[in-house]
Amino acid sequence: MRSGHRLGRRFGWLWAAYGTSALGTWLAFGAFPLIAIRVLHAGPAEVAALSSVGAAVGAAVAVPLGPWADFRRKRPVLITMDLVRSAALLTIPAAFALGVLTFLQLLLVSVVVAAADITFRAASGAYLKALLPAEDLLVANARFESTAWTTTIVGPPLGGAATGLLGPVATVVADAVSYLLSALGIRATGGHEPRPGPREAARMRAGDLLDGWRYILADATLRPLFLNTAFFNGLVMAAQPLLAVLMLGPLDFAPWQYGLAFAAPSIGGLLGSRLARPLVTRFGQHRVLIVAGALRAVWPVGLAFLGPGTGGLLLVMGVELGLIFCCGVFNPVYATYRLERTPTDRVARTLSAWAVTTKASTALLTALWGVLGGLLGPRTAIGLAGLLLLATPLLLPRDAAAPLAEPEPEPEPEPEPKPESEPESAPSHI
Repeated sequence: MRSGHRLGRRFGWLWAAYGTSALGTWLAFGAFPLIAIRVLHAGPAEVAALSSVGAAVGAAVAVPLGPWADFRRKRPVLITMDLVRSAALLTIPAAFALGVLTFLQLLLVSVVVAAADITFRAASGAYLKALLPAEDLLVANARFESTAWTTTIVGPPLGGAATGLLGPVATVVADAVSYLLSALGIRATGGHEPRPGPREAARMRAGDLLDGWRYILADATLRPLFLNTAFFNGLVMAAQPLLAVLMLGPLDFAPWQYGLAFAAPSIGGLLGSRLARPLVTRFGQHRVLIVAGALRAVWPVGLAFLGPGTGGLLLVMGVELGLIFCCGVFNPVYATYRLERTPTDRVARTLSAWAVTTKASTALLTALWGVLGGLLGPRTAIGLAGLLLLATPLLLPRDAAAPLAEPEPEPEPEPEPKPESEPESAPSHI
C-alpha cells in the first residue's frame, strides 16, 4: 500500500461524490411510500408495488445498459446516470407543485432510478479499477463501505426531521440535488480516459446482453460468490417486512423503538469496514472472505426468538449489530475480490449482471416470504429464512483464486503528424 494510503485527488473527488449521493439517498429513505400514502392515499398493494415491481422492472431495463456501459468511457456514463436520476426525481416535486402527481409517475420514477442506479454501480466499479492500482482497491472499497454505513446512521434521522417539518417531497428534492452534486464531483475527477476501439463498439452492436452472466458462471471462483450473494441478500431482505409486522404488531414496539433497533447497530458496519484491511493484511484475503461470509449468516436465525419489551429490543439490536459488523468486514473484501477476478474490459457487464440478479432475487424472495408469512405466521417465516441462511456459506469459494492475468492492451495506432503551428490538444474533459 502507498504510504499513508493517500489515493490521490481524483479518488478524493470520486469518494466525495459517492458520499454526497449516499447521504441524499438515506435522507429520502422511505419518501416514496410516504408520498404514496399521505399525498396519493395509496393502499398496501400499491405501496408494496413501489419497492417490488419498481425494483424488478428497473433491473430488467438495466440488462442492456451493462454491455452498453462497457463500451463507453466510464466517467461520462457515471455523470449521465447521476443526471438521469436527478431529473427523474425532480419531476415529483414539480408535479406535486402543479397538483398533477400520480401513483403511475411515482412507479415510473422508481423504475428509472433503479435502472440508472444499477448502471451507475456497474460503471463505477470499472472506473475505480481503471483509476487505482490493484493494491489500493481494498482501501478504496473499505472507504466506500464506511461512508455507506455513516450515511445510514446519519441520513434517516435527518430525513425524518425534514419530513416532519417540510413533508416527504422535500427529501426527494434533497436526493435529486445530491445526484447533481455527485455529477459535479465526478466531473472534477478529470484525467484522460481512452475511448473504446472500433472493434469493441462492433461487439456492442452485436447485442450480447448475456455476456456478464456467461463470464460469472464460467469462473470457478466468481460463480459460488455470485450465488452466495443472491441468496444471502435475498433471504435477509425477505425477512425485513415480516420483522416489521412482528415488532409493530403482536409485540407492540413503538415506531421509534423499531427505528432505533436498526439505526444504532449500523455503527457495526462502520467498525467492520475499518477492520477489513488490517484483517486481510494479517490473515489473507481468502480467509477473511470465508470467515466473515460464514459469520454473517449465523445471526438472523436469532430473530425467530424475538420477544416483547426491553429484552426483545436488545435482542434485535444485538443480532443486527453482529450481522452488520460481519457485513462491514465482508463487503469491501468481496467487492475487491470481484474486481480482481474480472478483466477490465468486462467489469461493467459483470457488475451489471450481478446487480440485476441480486435485485431480481430479492424481489422474488420478498414476495415469496410474504406469502409464507401469511400462511405460517411472521415468526415462523423469519425463522425459516434464518435456517436457510445458515446454508449460504456452502456457496462461498472454497479455494483461493489464482491472480487474474489481464490481457495485454492493443497498441494504439500512431497519430498522424500535425502541422507545427497546431498545438497539442489537452486531455478531454466533460
